[in-house]
Amino acid sequence: MSTVADDRRELAARGRVSAGLALAVVSATSFGLSGPLARGLMDAGWTAGAAVAVRIALAAAVLVPPALVSLRGRWDLLRRNAGTILLYGVLAVAGAQFAYFQAISTMAVAVALLVEYTAPVAVICWLWLRHSQRPGRRTLAGAGVAAVGLVLVLDVLSGASVSTTGLLWALGAMAGAATYFVISADHSTGLPPLVLAAAGLLTGAVVLGLLGVTGLVTMHATTRPVAYAGHQVSWWLPLLALGLVTAALSYTTGIAAGRRLGSRLASFVALLEVLAALVFAWLLLGQLPDVLQLLGGVVVLAGVVLVKLGEPGVADEPVELP
Repeated sequence: MSTVADDRRELAARGRVSAGLALAVVSATSFGLSGPLARGLMDAGWTAGAAVAVRIALAAAVLVPPALVSLRGRWDLLRRNAGTILLYGVLAVAGAQFAYFQAISTMAVAVALLVEYTAPVAVICWLWLRHSQRPGRRTLAGAGVAAVGLVLVLDVLSGASVSTTGLLWALGAMAGAATYFVISADHSTGLPPLVLAAAGLLTGAVVLGLLGVTGLVTMHATTRPVAYAGHQVSWWLPLLALGLVTAALSYTTGIAAGRRLGSRLASFVALLEVLAALVFAWLLLGQLPDVLQLLGGVVVLAGVVLVKLGEPGVADEPVELP
């Protein structure tokens, strides 16, 4: 009997991992679509602020109802973590997305995303400076490799001009992504992941809306058709896809994947977002980095993998969804 029970548990574990991998791939792929879709809207006359505001507002509208169910009336969790939610919504959600969309308005989607994906290195630096968690040799080696890859991605060795504005915005997106990783990994808040995602999206939408009303963030939208791969589509199609596919679907499947796989394995699969963004930018916008930049992208990702492998081992068992 015990053998049969063990076999059933093993089959259930395998099924959980398989489902988690599939969900993680869906999440990374849909996240990778956001840059190309947003760039098309901005080429048609949308500002980054307007595109981000609508995107996260639509995602919040989809995720808030199931998040309320997950909260189960524990409103004290929101009160106790109001500061964390505000920081998450402003920096990790609205700030990261706004900076990324601003970056891709002046530089290639894949290049901006690769700069943003050096966020794990920034997290290591933050933990070292703030909490005296000295990184190991593998982590430091990974940071060095990622830095070399970033030089290749930006193509500075060949003397090519780099958009300073775009680079600064991409670094801002990196800081927002680093904030996302730090807050998401903090289990002490007691916030269910879905509640944190929905509250962050709702907070980000409200803050960005207020900044737009006061004129601190430029909000401009248009109903002109949007061009992708030489074809024009109605403006609302990419906007709907940004909110429902690249935000609501991405966050939901990403959370479900993390609970089945654990944060470390899920974060490795999330690196597929860079490949997905590269493919979508090529198909929809005709953007394709040169050979040296592609090589640099591989080096950056290799460095990020080394950084993640160098993280101290912690209990990271996947959790069944309720």
